[in-house]
Amino acid sequence: MVRITRGEESRLTNWYFRTDKKLISLLAILLLASIIMMLSAGSAEANRLSQPWYHFLQKATPFYLLGIFSLFFCSMLNKKWILYIAWLMFAFGMGCMVLTLIQHNVINGSTRWVFLGGVRFLPADVLKPALIILTAWFMQRLQGIYGQNIFWNKEAFKFSKDSWWPYIIAFMICFGIMVKQPDLGTGILFGGVVLIMALVAGMPIKLFGMVCALGITGVFGFAIATMSHIQNRMAQIFYVPPRTQVWYSLNAIRHGGLMGSGDEAYVQEVLPEATNDFIFAAIVENWGAIAACILIAVLFAILKVLVEHAIVAKDNFVIYALTGTAALFFGQICFNLMTSLHIFINKGMTLPFVSYGGGSFVSFCILFGMVLALIREDIWNNR
Repeated sequence: MVRITRGEESRLTNWYFRTDKKLISLLAILLLASIIMMLSAGSAEANRLSQPWYHFLQKATPFYLLGIFSLFFCSMLNKKWILYIAWLMFAFGMGCMVLTLIQHNVINGSTRWVFLGGVRFLPADVLKPALIILTAWFMQRLQGIYGQNIFWNKEAFKFSKDSWWPYIIAFMICFGIMVKQPDLGTGILFGGVVLIMALVAGMPIKLFGMVCALGITGVFGFAIATMSHIQNRMAQIFYVPPRTQVWYSLNAIRHGGLMGSGDEAYVQEVLPEATNDFIFAAIVENWGAIAACILIAVLFAILKVLVEHAIVAKDNFVIYALTGTAALFFGQICFNLMTSLHIFINKGMTLPFVSYGGGSFVSFCILFGMVLALIREDIWNNR
């Protein structure tokens, strides 16, 4: 039997003894929950599509393997290599965002998908780790040039490569493409994440509130005035038309009750996106509200670990990266659950690490692998 001891100095032993095992364990629980749901809700949806019961698990397995490999690979890197990978993902993701304007692969009324090498994915998923890491790096870089006050300092807003403008221009191009696709939900999520990171980086609370108010008013006003699908979804906030996605979702949740319906879970058989956007409804119908609450507790335990590490971190870059990861993780959870519970309009976002969706799963694995590496490096470099 091979045993790893602290006396051995290698990359593997350093990773084994210094990486946050609590966070890895919580992520493993989510992965197990995802596999179980691929076998339960996935088999019901596969039957509806006249596919073998293992159809979705079979399709998800390569992404599970790639995601797990990416998680462990990225968790062994240092800050320099994490930045290299983030820049590569940013370049590839932005290139694919531009490609969505050319390919016009329309799925459910949106052109946000890209097909490359026979694989369909969302460029926005590729950009998520890059958004977090490069925003953290950029804010720390500006603070190194202009001091801590990078939000009122006029020099930081002069048009040059060492100012806010390169970041603002890149973000607005990305946001503009998302509006064009349309994928307004992801654009709002990205904007919210950046604002939370900016608040932690020293943005005055009054400026934060003003930007939030103007952004929410402007974006929703524009969307309601110009996007018919947003108008239709807003009209359904107080009334759910029968046999729509949200209608089936609410019925699945009601049918599940506290303990779940087990073999009598029939609503998920007709619930669209039962393994993806509405997987929470399928979980409640299969396993009940109590099991669903346990899953939510695991999700919030991960959020708690991220916040705790951000509070004690010494490096501003690590603080901002952890803050951005927590904001993205929390925001996507909220969007997914609010959609299933009909608290918010349907935005079609996955439940992190749980929903079927190869690109989203791999993206979060890469991001959390980077976060694990940054946590380890920050703790051991500042002992």
